[in-house]
Amino acid sequence: MQTDAETVVALLAVDPLGLGGVCLRARAGPAREAWLAQLRGILPQATAMRRVPVNISDTALLGGLDLAATLRAGRPVALQGLLPAADGGVLLLSMAERMPSETAARFCAVLDNGSVSLQRDGLDASCPARVALVALDEGASDDEAMPAALRERLAFWLVLDGQDELGADLAWTAQEVLAARGRLAQVRVDNAVARALCAAGMALGIDSLRAPLLALRAARAAAALVGADVVDEDHLALAARLVLAPRATRLPQLPEPESAPEPASDPPDAAVSHPPDLSQEPAHADASSSPETGSEEDAPDAAQRGEMGERILQATLAALPAGLLASLALGLSPRIRAASGGRAGSVQKSQLRGRPIGARAGEPRAGQRLHVLETLRAAAPWQRLRNSPPATGRIQVRKQDFHVTRFRQRSQTTTIFVVDASGSAALNRLAEAKGAVELLLADCYVRRDRVAVVAFRGAAAEVLLAPTRSLARAKRSLAGLPGGGGTPLASGIDAARAMGEQVRRRGDTPIIVLLTDGRGNVARDGSPGRLAAAHDTLMAARQLRLSGVTTLLLDSSAQPQAAARALATDMGARYLPLPYAGARAMSEAVKALAGLA
Repeated sequence: MQTDAETVVALLAVDPLGLGGVCLRARAGPAREAWLAQLRGILPQATAMRRVPVNISDTALLGGLDLAATLRAGRPVALQGLLPAADGGVLLLSMAERMPSETAARFCAVLDNGSVSLQRDGLDASCPARVALVALDEGASDDEAMPAALRERLAFWLVLDGQDELGADLAWTAQEVLAARGRLAQVRVDNAVARALCAAGMALGIDSLRAPLLALRAARAAAALVGADVVDEDHLALAARLVLAPRATRLPQLPEPESAPEPASDPPDAAVSHPPDLSQEPAHADASSSPETGSEEDAPDAAQRGEMGERILQATLAALPAGLLASLALGLSPRIRAASGGRAGSVQKSQLRGRPIGARAGEPRAGQRLHVLETLRAAAPWQRLRNSPPATGRIQVRKQDFHVTRFRQRSQTTTIFVVDASGSAALNRLAEAKGAVELLLADCYVRRDRVAVVAFRGAAAEVLLAPTRSLARAKRSLAGLPGGGGTPLASGIDAARAMGEQVRRRGDTPIIVLLTDGRGNVARDGSPGRLAAAHDTLMAARQLRLSGVTTLLLDSSAQPQAAARALATDMGARYLPLPYAGARAMSEAVKALAGLA
């Protein structure tokens, strides 16, 4: 009996261009090599398989100007890229979980258009590039995953572990695959099949139309592989299991079995209020104009489509792994986060330092670095005009050819803890809030990020600790924080926003963590009064939202408060109620939401 991994090999070999490819999540080892060997063995001999390194440049991938040949010939000479050279073949993407988003965008455009267009370096050409991708994802956790846009365009998401056993021989041969390719265009699909796949995708919470389209192509490939001319329910169930099941984000609501009708228990006079029976219409009425006639004729087809969709869902649910099924039952959507660079700081462009990310036209001023290769590349197409007559044999570079190197650096993160130390907070959970902040401070110390502490109580807010990396100073500032007095919530938000803007002007990325119950009773000017305090808090929250600083609001009260949730909405912050949670639970929740883990 063939496994799903071996079936994916056969289906991909039948229609590689239509299915897009497969995301193969597996560590380097015998299981992955055996799967790749099966794919090489079943593909036609004329099909090329090439490996793409993760750090490939745009010129090597798409094509561009051959600098050496252009300088020798004195005219633009095009260099063929890997994608046009692999037209009709299969590309192996090494370490797809580390692929930059720019490179993923290039592959997405090629999968959508089937061609590569070059309009740069004096070139204007379009070359066919119809390829299928085998993305080798070696991520150790869900945080390490290939870009979602490219992953969505691949029909199959396959996971192999070291315990998967693949047979030495497949049930299909290369000759059978060639015959299936010839039959693929003649395979027919009924409209009810397409509707059933779309309905199954909606029931599973799949919000992309590509998924049912790829499932339909997989069903056609399965039918062609066994010599069928029409897609049947077995082919649909196989396609749903291989294509739709890995993309499921929720459990479908399957219809309950119909029960026997209960005997009528209405009183005798209840029939008086019922509408008149439609069967009492005149006998000479036109039956074809009755709305019931069409519904009765379509009822068998609708019932058949419903039964087909129900069987597809059952086959899909049977293919869900136990862990995924449990998470869907709890309402947890299995979304894989994009791989991060390790810090929560934002990526910023720089002119002087960081990681090189290419070049741009411009003069090397104010310490910028000249990109020699790009400068020569810009000057090469014009050498025949600049060197004739007479030819000097030297490369003439002019001002408009200059290119400077661009850099990218990741900024540091400054976490600003804003603690409600008023009387209400002291009565509730000030001690737990201090403990959570101390745990987060330790995490920030390990990551070498800056931290700051702002407290508000009495009539105004106070900066207890300016941005620093000192863990000891942060702990001392918290230990000496007393509780009591009014709640100047608006002043606390204003102080956090001002510090966040200072951090941003310095080039760092601010994150505000606000611990409060959301109920202020002191206005901005220090005067007591809940009405004025509520108005000032609303204004301060809206100003913080306009500043664009990432904000987390932790409801530190014993019970979730509607005021805290409304305040988080006004600030554009993430709201997290933590009733009956200790300091460690609060710390873990903040790390998960802020991306500091």
